[in-house]
Amino acid sequence: MKLLIAEDDKASRMMLTAVTSQWNYDSIAVEDGEAAWQVMQQDEPPCLLLLDWEMPGMTGIEVCQKVREHNSDNPPYILLLTARTETADIVKGLQAGANDYIPKPFNAAELQVRLEVGTRMLSLQSKLNLALKDLQFHATYDALTEILNRRAILEALNKEIARVQRQKSSLYIGMCDIDHFKKINDTYGHLVGDEVLKEVVKRMKTALRSFDLIGRYGGEEFLVICNATDNKPSTAFERICKFVTASPIKANGHSIPVSISCGVTKLDVDLEHTVDEISLQLLGTADDALYEAKEAGRNRVVFKP
Repeated sequence: MKLLIAEDDKASRMMLTAVTSQWNYDSIAVEDGEAAWQVMQQDEPPCLLLLDWEMPGMTGIEVCQKVREHNSDNPPYILLLTARTETADIVKGLQAGANDYIPKPFNAAELQVRLEVGTRMLSLQSKLNLALKDLQFHATYDALTEILNRRAILEALNKEIARVQRQKSSLYIGMCDIDHFKKINDTYGHLVGDEVLKEVVKRMKTALRSFDLIGRYGGEEFLVICNATDNKPSTAFERICKFVTASPIKANGHSIPVSISCGVTKLDVDLEHTVDEISLQLLGTADDALYEAKEAGRNRVVFKP
């Protein structure tokens, strides 16, 4: 683990570097607070800091404050080296952002265990961050297809509606439903059905532009949100149909022809209704258009203004 040592006394700095290196830390030693702060501006800075309180230019306290002001998902663990022993000084150092302190002259055994505490805390912090990211992912994305889930895509729709209102632009939304998906599940089983879902989503994403949005609305139904950059509402959705039907999907030794139907509608600026009202109206119209696409023979796009 990288360890940043900031100590203006050369002898102490050399001693700290030597002893921490023996403990398998990747020690980076600097002579003052300014140099320490510069190290912390680099890519992948050290997560463990050992700072002398009294240094010319920028003190250890000031480095602490600047580091804490710099918001980070992985804040470093900071230990202050100080000859100050008054309670008021210790409180000041901890309030400035230090996690712990080491009295000077330092005892090597005490320093080692306090650094080990810092290492354990950083390890726990890393695990918590990973768990949080995992929770955030599962709260936002569909676990099977790894696209936005129903709640997230509906939230995205409301944000896009609000943006259209502000910018006085337009928006297309489409309800896309895999044709005869129940038959696929009944014929080949749900595991194959899951593989078909994943491959269909992959093809749909390929057909869409990088700024278009797609989410799993439910089962084999998807909601697609497209910025209206032209007057041809069916273009992106026709690409979806084309890409999905381009070739049979291979799954567990089976070759399965798959098609998809899309019901599309358009939003122009509407200042008379709330975002929620507009959202419900768009979803209802797109769903009606999808029904018409199914009734007309499937594997097609129906636009309903």
